[in-house]
Amino acid sequence: MNEKNVGRIDRRTVLKGAGAAGLVLASGGAFATTTRKRYAVVGVGSRARMFTNAMTGKFRATSEVVAICDKNAGRLARAVKLVTETGASQPRGYAAADFDRMIRETRPQFVIVTTPDATHDDYIVRALEAGCDVITEKPMTTTAEKAQRIIDAVKRTGRQVRVTFNYRYSPPRTQIKELLMSGEIGDVISVDFTWLLNTVHGADYFRRWHANKANSGGLMVHKSTHHFDLVNWWLGAQPETVHAFGSRQFYTPETARRMGLAKPHERCLTCPEKQKCNFYFDLASDPGLKALYLDNEQYDGYYRDGCVWRPSIDIEDTMNVMVRYDNGAHLNYALSAYDAWEGYHIAFNGTKGRIEHRIVESGGAAGAAKVQSGSENVSIRVIPMRGQPRDIEPIIGKGSHGGGDDVMLTEIFGEGPPDKYKRASDERAGAWSALVGIAANKCFETGQTVRVADLVTGLTPPDRAPMPDRRAPVPMPIRIKIP
Repeated sequence: MNEKNVGRIDRRTVLKGAGAAGLVLASGGAFATTTRKRYAVVGVGSRARMFTNAMTGKFRATSEVVAICDKNAGRLARAVKLVTETGASQPRGYAAADFDRMIRETRPQFVIVTTPDATHDDYIVRALEAGCDVITEKPMTTTAEKAQRIIDAVKRTGRQVRVTFNYRYSPPRTQIKELLMSGEIGDVISVDFTWLLNTVHGADYFRRWHANKANSGGLMVHKSTHHFDLVNWWLGAQPETVHAFGSRQFYTPETARRMGLAKPHERCLTCPEKQKCNFYFDLASDPGLKALYLDNEQYDGYYRDGCVWRPSIDIEDTMNVMVRYDNGAHLNYALSAYDAWEGYHIAFNGTKGRIEHRIVESGGAAGAAKVQSGSENVSIRVIPMRGQPRDIEPIIGKGSHGGGDDVMLTEIFGEGPPDKYKRASDERAGAWSALVGIAANKCFETGQTVRVADLVTGLTPPDRAPMPDRRAPVPMPIRIKIP
C-alpha cells in the first residue's frame, strides 16, 4: 500500500460522512416531515456545547434536545435559553436531583452524559435502566467498581452505550490505522508513545475539578483514556498487564516559591500575587467562560480558576506507563503536563519496519468563546526494515480535535458511511481504555504490576477492524553486509 491510497481512503470516508449529513438536511428540512430522535443532555459544562450545537445546527432536522439537566441552576437556565433561542427545540430544564423525573416526563430515546467524570456511571446506569441508550463523554468512568456497574447494566438492560472517542476520527490518526491494517510494518511488536501538555493547556487541569482524583481519576484516566484507547484501537488488541510510576513534581507549592511567589492561594480571581504569577488565569476576560462559570458561582461555589500551586491538588503531572497486550505487543507511554510544546510523537516497531507519527498541537485553556485546539506540524513516516524511509502526506482535518469532532458527530447524529476502521466505541472500548489508567493509578499506590482481568469481570473485546495475521510468513529483510 502507498501513501496515495491512504489519502484517498480517508478523504473518501470523511466526504461520504459529510455528504450524507448534507442530504438529510437538504431533503425536506421541515421538522414536521421528519421523525426526530429525542435527546436529553446531563451536564452543561464546556463539553456539552459540542453536542447541543450539533443538534441545534447541522443535525436539527433529525435531532431534538427535549431536556437539559444540571446541578447548577444558573448554568442550567443559560443552557435552556441558548438552545431555545436557536429555534430548533424548546427543552425543559431539570435539576440534577430530578433526573429520573426528567426521563419519565420527557421520554428521551438517548441520554448524553457530560457531567464530571466520577458521576458518569450513576447517570449511565440510571438512563439504561429507564430504557434509554446513552452517549457519554470520555472517560466512561473513573474506577473499576464503576466500570463494573456499567458493564453489568448494559448486559441486564440490553441497551447501548456509546463513548465519544473523537481522536479516532481525525484523518491523520485514521491514516495510521490504515497503515497498520494493511500490514505495512507487519506485526507490531512495541510502541513508544509520548504525549506532552504545555503550561497553558496542561496547567488548566490543575485549576479545575480535574485536580482532585476523586472527581476525574487523575490525568491517567481523564486525559490518558484518549491515548490508551487510540493504542487499543490502532493495535486491535486488549491490555493485559500494567506497570506505572507517577508523581506531582511541577504544580506544587514548592515550585510556586521557587518561582518567586510567597505561597499558593485559593484562586486567581482573588490572588494577591496575580501580577507576579504568569499562570494567572483571567476568568472574567473570556465572555464564554465568564457566562458559564464566573456568573454562576453563587449556585454551587465551584471556582473555575483554582490556583495551580494549591496543596489540595492530588493528581500527578508526571506519569510513565508500561502495558503488555494480549497479542504480545508492548507499550511504553509517557504523559507530562508542563512542557515547552504540546502534542505527541509515537513510533510503532514491527516485523517489517517502523511507523513514526507526530502532531504538534496548539492547545489552549478550553475557552468557551473559541475553538479548543487546532493541529499543525503533522508528520507520518514509514521506515521499512533495512529500506529507505518515505514521508506520507497527512490529511489535515478541519475543526476541533483535528477534524475528528465533525466526523464523529455525523456518525452519531447523521448517516455516516460504513466504517471499515470500526471507530464507533461502546462500553467495552470505554472500559478497556479507562482500566489502563485505573490500573496505573493502582500502581502509583502499591508499586505492583496490575492485571487488567483482575479489575472487572465479564468484559469482552470490542468489535475490531481486521488486522494482519500474526501467524503469516514474515519476509526476510534485504541482505546487507554484516559487518
